[in-house]
Amino acid sequence: MKKLKKYYLFTTLILAIVLYSCGEKAAEKNADDKKVAEIQKPTYEANWESIKKNYKDPAWFNKTKFGIFIHWGAYSVPAFGSEWYPRQMYMDTATFTAQLKLQTTGPNETYTHHKKTWGDQKTFGYKDFIPMFKAEKFDANEWIDLFKKAGAKYVIPVADHHDGFAMYKSNTTRWNAYDMGPKRDVLGELFKAGRAKGMIMGTSSHFAFNWSFYNKKDRFDTTDPAYADLYSSKGKDLTEPVSEKFKQRWWERTKDVIDNYQPDILWFDFYLDIDDYADMRPKLAAYYYNKGIEWGKEVVLQDKNFSHEAFPEGTVVYDLERGKLPGIRKLPWQTDTSIGKNSWSYVTNWKSKTANQLVDDLVDIVSKNGCLLLNVGPKSDGTIPDDQKEILLQIGAWLDINGEAIYDTKYWKTFGEGPTEVKKGHHSEGNNKDLSSKDIRFTNKENSLYAIVLDWPKNGKVNITSLAKNTEYSKDLDIKDISILGSTEKIKWKQTKQGLIVTMPKKQPCNFAYTIKLSI
Repeated sequence: MKKLKKYYLFTTLILAIVLYSCGEKAAEKNADDKKVAEIQKPTYEANWESIKKNYKDPAWFNKTKFGIFIHWGAYSVPAFGSEWYPRQMYMDTATFTAQLKLQTTGPNETYTHHKKTWGDQKTFGYKDFIPMFKAEKFDANEWIDLFKKAGAKYVIPVADHHDGFAMYKSNTTRWNAYDMGPKRDVLGELFKAGRAKGMIMGTSSHFAFNWSFYNKKDRFDTTDPAYADLYSSKGKDLTEPVSEKFKQRWWERTKDVIDNYQPDILWFDFYLDIDDYADMRPKLAAYYYNKGIEWGKEVVLQDKNFSHEAFPEGTVVYDLERGKLPGIRKLPWQTDTSIGKNSWSYVTNWKSKTANQLVDDLVDIVSKNGCLLLNVGPKSDGTIPDDQKEILLQIGAWLDINGEAIYDTKYWKTFGEGPTEVKKGHHSEGNNKDLSSKDIRFTNKENSLYAIVLDWPKNGKVNITSLAKNTEYSKDLDIKDISILGSTEKIKWKQTKQGLIVTMPKKQPCNFAYTIKLSI
């Protein structure tokens, strides 16, 4: 009997322990479920008050500093003019002048080129380039490997350009690269390859301008209702406002990309900032930021914000097209520009900038708290031209040596010094002069200050006037040692009232710009 009582007591104790343990696990599960529910609960409402209250620029973005943009589509087939070929091929002189506010004395070059090369715009329209866009040599892994060698940390392929042809497997339009042309999910392949190799992957949408992109005249195929889903449903009236139906199409396409590719960065071109899209902008920001919460990651929304009011300050990352800022912006920002001086997409007369110019741009932008998004233009067959490859590899070689002064750095008390003025604003890069050995830019990280000299000094010495004794910048600066990135030579230096004078090594450690590292 005593043994039986002991057995009952033992089994009761075990049962109690099991029940207690199950209860604890159930409580833990409920707590975890509650946390998940809280994480997944939408934080942002579709109004600027909610977005401004909850949004903060992700810290990870400003550490990356350098990314690659890709303009590639059916417009790469004619390879003439620029990625705006599909717009300009339909523009006779009168319309071309009126819409683009240009003074012309002769016919639009792209319009006449198309008629001469491909035929009349009624019988051979932009749609007819799509079957010719084969992308037969496209290799996503090869592209990503090149971008990694270039030192890029993020990649932004164009998903939807103004032309209306989607470079992904679309659930909302038949005019897409999976069902036509290449018959491949170009965006999906790049995202898969990029993420497998540790890249941050984003994409861009330029589709808002599709509404007004194509000129509508009866002598063109753009007025054929059979192609209104490519050329837009807008009529011939140039002043016709964006219809609610088209805005819904824009929203469905944008949402399709967000939901199915989960981009880390989402970049938008101009026209989204016009009044017609005012109601869509907070809706977009709230939806995308809430999706980021759902995915468990911070995401970045970028816009050119031409009106400076379309997206309130601090609700998106500000982007500047083909231009820079003259000074430090404490909020993160980005310059987007192209290797090509005259085009974003591949054209047969493509004119490249030099790697030296682009490295200088990168350094100048980073010193002012920005990132550089540099565009490549592949050929229609999916190959990146050799001259563009070479420039990317030269930038990568420079970053292999000097990347310490670029990645994960912060702006300093001043962005730099030197006589060369940097012009401000969109499309201002053509007004900038080349930077010289007297132009110096600063970045800093932990116990290091980097002074990047933008050309090799002819006399072998650099005088950094900002770091002269007892200036506003140097008074709290205790310099322990100085070295040159990429060089093993012992560096001579002295700090005077006129400046910090650094004797550069006998052998140049790299090309283009040179980094003086101050251990402080």
